[in-house]
Amino acid sequence: MDKPPHGPAGPRRRDAQGTRLLLLDAAADLFAERGYEAATVRDIAARAGVNQALLFRYFGSKKALLTEVMARGGQEQLRTTPAERLFEVALRGMLTNRGKGASDRSLEVYLRSIGSGDEAADTLNALGDEYAEVLATLSKADDGALRAELAMAWLLGIGLMRVVVAKEPLASADPDEVCRLVQGALGHLLEELPPPTGPMAPR
Repeated sequence: MDKPPHGPAGPRRRDAQGTRLLLLDAAADLFAERGYEAATVRDIAARAGVNQALLFRYFGSKKALLTEVMARGGQEQLRTTPAERLFEVALRGMLTNRGKGASDRSLEVYLRSIGSGDEAADTLNALGDEYAEVLATLSKADDGALRAELAMAWLLGIGLMRVVVAKEPLASADPDEVCRLVQGALGHLLEELPPPTGPMAPR
């Protein structure tokens, strides 16, 4: 006797990897929109369209989910971006990756969540430290670590005012123009930082 077309092994069975990706996407969006503390497990599961029990099955905890969100975005960016282009790539990401469906919202998550709860602090601080360590390699000065932290403070400050506060004229400024102005000035801190890329770069 033939088996029914829809059963435990049929096409209606939810793919585990697909469910994990749905949860990661939903968590990235909600963490970026609300911050880590305000984004509840219930809301993440609802955004993903799955039962919240699956979140704990695949990730174990909300903090572990945050760690994977940050690893998928920020850590991937750190691994694949040359040091001399990291600042510009991160800055452009915050200037252009706004709204649902953005490929990497890790720094938006960082901005919304940093300082909001001890549970997430280690994960968030570790990401910021890794960015600063890479940027420090762009200066040969004795105070290279300080210069890198100042560059990170500027990067996150720009993101805060544009993404979180939505302060004009920065909130609607052209990303190429912002990159051109910021990296032109940042060269005094990180002397090996190249000029920005993009249509407005050579000016």
